[in-house]
Amino acid sequence: MAATPLVAGSLAGAAPAQAAGSAQVAGSPPGPGRPLTPQRPSRALRALLADIDPRRIEAIVRRLAAFGTRHTLSSQDDPARGIGAARDWIYEQFVGYAGASGGRMTVEKQSYLQEAAPPRIPTPTVITNVVATLRGTTSPERVYVVSGHYDSRVTDVLNATADAPGANDDASGVAVALELARLMASRPIEATVVFTAVAGEEQGLFGSAFQARQYKAAGADVQGMFSDDIVGSSTADDGTRDRRTVRLFVEGVPTSETPEQATVRQSVGGENDSPSRQLGRFVRDVADNDATGMRVRVIYRRDRYLRGSDHISYLREGYPAARFTEPNEDFRHQHQDVRVENGVQFGDLPEFCDFEYIARVARVNGAALWSLAQAPGTPRSVRILTAALTNDTTLRWTRGTEPDLAGYEVVWRETTAPEWTHVIPVGDVTEATIDLSKDNVFFGVRAVDREGHHSPVAFPVPATS
Repeated sequence: MAATPLVAGSLAGAAPAQAAGSAQVAGSPPGPGRPLTPQRPSRALRALLADIDPRRIEAIVRRLAAFGTRHTLSSQDDPARGIGAARDWIYEQFVGYAGASGGRMTVEKQSYLQEAAPPRIPTPTVITNVVATLRGTTSPERVYVVSGHYDSRVTDVLNATADAPGANDDASGVAVALELARLMASRPIEATVVFTAVAGEEQGLFGSAFQARQYKAAGADVQGMFSDDIVGSSTADDGTRDRRTVRLFVEGVPTSETPEQATVRQSVGGENDSPSRQLGRFVRDVADNDATGMRVRVIYRRDRYLRGSDHISYLREGYPAARFTEPNEDFRHQHQDVRVENGVQFGDLPEFCDFEYIARVARVNGAALWSLAQAPGTPRSVRILTAALTNDTTLRWTRGTEPDLAGYEVVWRETTAPEWTHVIPVGDVTEATIDLSKDNVFFGVRAVDREGHHSPVAFPVPATS
């Protein structure tokens, strides 16, 4: 559709209750638009989340732990013990789920030879990711990824023979990916969702790095990636329990930022508005509700302090990505030799997992992935026009191609606000002028379909046209 400039106060296609200057967010400054409220789960989404089964999740975690060790350097051809046996079992599960997809889900073992990379990969080693791709029905080119790593370790990162059950780290994350693959395989979705179990994480994110590079080389439009890593326990090291919170780590300044992009960011702000931060805000909007039973605690950091997981591999390739993990960690049950010291059990054993909690984390992931896949994609080429100095703000973007695209909304907030506070429906247009100064607030644009599903927000860049 041709660009149609709009001025706040005469919003094409907006209902009267949505006109500029309507009700304000409590405690927020006056301005155009209406308060931004969370997207409520649809009936279809609630049905999906209700089907997530803690007993199946428990069976997956216990089966993976029973392989003894899943160390990346362990046996790849022993049928009962080692990473090869775990790899084949995960592959068989995905293949079984794919049978319900009507041909939309394909499964592969994505293998490559990793050259020696001392100290953690001392000799050339085959690393294999197991990948189940559920093709979208109307926007298959748009991709979202959910990942857990299936390798495990003990105290010595090079010990490939000792028992390393890896129940929480990270059979729990693999269980999330597997359970969602099982349930989503039989449900048509508009965009493509990839469920993957990667290897080599404990040795240095090798499997996910290869996977992300493959997507980048293929020009894949990965608009969101979630790493579920250590999502298995609700109990902290001091014994306190928090069964209703999951942390979501999202970076600010993009890992892949170029010097030119840094110059723009420093000029206009945006340290808190990376694509990954917008992804984190989206997750809270669609998954922090009664359908998941969870609070999503978004943390403005790439990962835990000086630590990292497989989402970083995607960030390095310029893809929006985030990491889910439990609210409080008990380090006696991570990266530890299985042993008893002074009556205290060490080791990453299934008995320390909370399977109901993992199921709720799976519901958060499911709500996020379903909502992303059913909504339009994040708007492209969003820019603020700067050819002339004005006290209003004109935004322009490229129209999406989704068949059910209904239009767009402009969102804004004070520069000190962590979340978007106001939304202005502007209709099926590619330009809007808002009676607010770009000097004083932050703006974004999101797409909406005919059923009310909205995309993540795109943060604009300055442009003269």
